[in-house]
Amino acid sequence: MSRSLPPADLAGFCSCLDQLPAPDDRALQGAQQRDASLTKPRGALGRLEEIVLWLAAWQGRALPQAEAVKIVIFAGNHGVTARGVSAFPAAVTAQMVANFRQGGAAINQLARAFGARLEVVELDLERPTADFCAAPAMGEAELVAALRAGWNAVEPGLDLFIAGEMGIGNTTSAAALAAALFGDELGVSGWCGRGTGVDDAGLARKEAAVALALQTHAGALRDPFEILRRLGGREVAAMTGAILRARLERVPVLLDGFIACAAAAVLERARPGALDHCFAAHQSAEGAHARLLAAIGKEPLMSLGLRLGEASGAGTALGLVQAALACHRGMASFAEAGVSGKGL
Repeated sequence: MSRSLPPADLAGFCSCLDQLPAPDDRALQGAQQRDASLTKPRGALGRLEEIVLWLAAWQGRALPQAEAVKIVIFAGNHGVTARGVSAFPAAVTAQMVANFRQGGAAINQLARAFGARLEVVELDLERPTADFCAAPAMGEAELVAALRAGWNAVEPGLDLFIAGEMGIGNTTSAAALAAALFGDELGVSGWCGRGTGVDDAGLARKEAAVALALQTHAGALRDPFEILRRLGGREVAAMTGAILRARLERVPVLLDGFIACAAAAVLERARPGALDHCFAAHQSAEGAHARLLAAIGKEPLMSLGLRLGEASGAGTALGLVQAALACHRGMASFAEAGVSGKGL
């Protein structure tokens, strides 16, 4: 289905989860048949073959492509930063937005290298969310506005979409979200990492903030969208809205790191299978990312020790996507090459 206008309220976003399209089986079968004809043993290209089949199923064509690739960086500020949970001040969010716009960040270079279109969406940077240790991070109207901003960033006809983020303090938000969505049997320390590089004292402050937030909102953390409202951030919610719109438009999504996966996890908890159109680009150096990937049932394509955010992991994985498509589209078949396929 295609819906150009975003839902007007939270109930409308929730109702979208009842309308999720399935992958295109005919396109998937066509891609499988072509893969079986190529001059290689079956399965010899490993996960490159998986990438092709995933793209084929969601693009609806046996010869998928990556011509229209869009990366959107959502930026927002968090009130919880006042508790000293980050190694950088909140002012860095706006400074990095300026850097994105000037073309100076890592994601600018990756987008340019792999032919992706890059956009930046600022979300009320001058007005941080509330400190979620003391109150819900957002009111319902603020949450809906952020979801709508993400929704509007995805248009029909894209071959691939990537959501990235910039927001000092958002690893604390992601840790709180993950703990609320999937439990804290290992304690909050199992979800909290060093983010932008906090020292031991900063990590302790982060763990204390997440623990206090879970205590403050205890009893109100059953619905995933309510969890997002209380513990998320505007840029996190925008990623949730974008990933949902992408599913409705049948646009495949490459998930970035811990924060992007926390945003996506809201949908998976609300409706299991909601992330079937997503591949995990990488496992970051943030310790809890591996645990979160396991919770949403995603195996990362790479593990390079990245911890930058701003969609840099997913941007790097675009190279793997291009490699997979080049082989699928350009290789000769056994018949074309005059090569015997017997025993392969």
